[in-house]
Amino acid sequence: MSETFDLLIRGGIVATPSGIAPADVGVKGGRIAAIGALSGARAAETFEARGLHVLPGVIDTQVHFREPGNSHKEDLESGSRAAVLGGVTGVFEMPNTNPTTTTRQALEDKLARASGRMHCDYAFYVGASPGNVGALSELERLPGVSGVKAFLGSSTGMLLLDKEDAILAALKAGNRRMAVHSEDEARLNERKPLRVAGDARSHPVWRDVETARASTARVIRLARQAGRRIHVLHVTTAEELPLLAEARDVASVETTPQHLTLAAPECYERLGSYAQMNPPIREARHREALWRAVNEGLVDVIGSDHAPHTREEKAKPYPDSPSGMPGVQTLVTILLDHVSAGRLSLERFVDLTSAGAARLFSIAGKGRIALGYDADFTIVDLKAKKRIENSWIASKCGWTPFDGMETTGWALATIIRGRMVMRERALVAGGQGTPIRFGETLVPQRDAAAA
Repeated sequence: MSETFDLLIRGGIVATPSGIAPADVGVKGGRIAAIGALSGARAAETFEARGLHVLPGVIDTQVHFREPGNSHKEDLESGSRAAVLGGVTGVFEMPNTNPTTTTRQALEDKLARASGRMHCDYAFYVGASPGNVGALSELERLPGVSGVKAFLGSSTGMLLLDKEDAILAALKAGNRRMAVHSEDEARLNERKPLRVAGDARSHPVWRDVETARASTARVIRLARQAGRRIHVLHVTTAEELPLLAEARDVASVETTPQHLTLAAPECYERLGSYAQMNPPIREARHREALWRAVNEGLVDVIGSDHAPHTREEKAKPYPDSPSGMPGVQTLVTILLDHVSAGRLSLERFVDLTSAGAARLFSIAGKGRIALGYDADFTIVDLKAKKRIENSWIASKCGWTPFDGMETTGWALATIIRGRMVMRERALVAGGQGTPIRFGETLVPQRDAAAA
């Protein structure tokens, strides 16, 4: 008697832990139930994937969806719509909203806002501040929390943890891997006079290499002192990489598609303040160093640092223009274009965008195509060539720094827990995202029934 599935993905080239090879995938109850030759199987729904690659669902570990407080430029619905249209199945959302996500109440408010509105699965970072250090150990263990995020240098929003004793106290206040925005606030303040009005090319002069290097050296030292794992977000400099290579016992590394694709001064000359983000896009030597770090295995994950602002806000003369750019919708196609160009293997793409995040953050049941795992898939056509256009961007900001760029490799379907959410650039089942679960915060079954 043939097997019956809820969903059968037939004839694709499937990326499993054993390799990338032709296979069918059967899904039951939102989980992967069979992988292999399933020609005799029946299913309520079949997706014909011949000629396509079936990849583990892409997880974007750094997005700013701006809700609450700045929903004129993004909210949880529009940001997650952009995510699934680009092939992303799960996101970690950042705490520098208004109010900041620094309390249980603020976290519960975000979870309530996400329910029934977000199209992808989700988790929220709790922000570290001098006022909530004593609560971080409890907050990081709450369901739906991806961990603690600390801004060591000021960026968008009000969160800042820049004094050494406060950073150390936060590191000591918990056990999960803590994410850090690593720039030295004192040096940023000292160098503010180096900003040139109306000239975004001065952004990486102000927020220079030493601002990042010194901060990363300090937080590694403090992490060792506290015995705490850290995750250094959006690493941008060649000078930080040797420090991080010597700190694999405590530190993991993230970079962005922007820092692997754009370079100063050209991006500022072409895009002006639309190329402005923190830490900055730097000269090509840093981009090449980051690529070496990717290929040598030093970079653990790639996150988009999706941080939208409206055109009106970005059009303000530098430095009054805000830092940040959208990226969640373009993450997959930009990286697949690098795969097409030979800079990145498809196996490495999978590790950087799904398996790596699952490994670092102990994500439960996601990050690989294997029996029993959530049926999250990013189905891509590696040969498809299309032009990225502002008109495609679902983010409320309505623009992308990659407007006009032709890329090879596009997501054709986004499947989350066995449910087709995006197909052929269209949202087909919305509002069904759920909180991502983590091995370090699983609710015991006896309590889950009573919750």
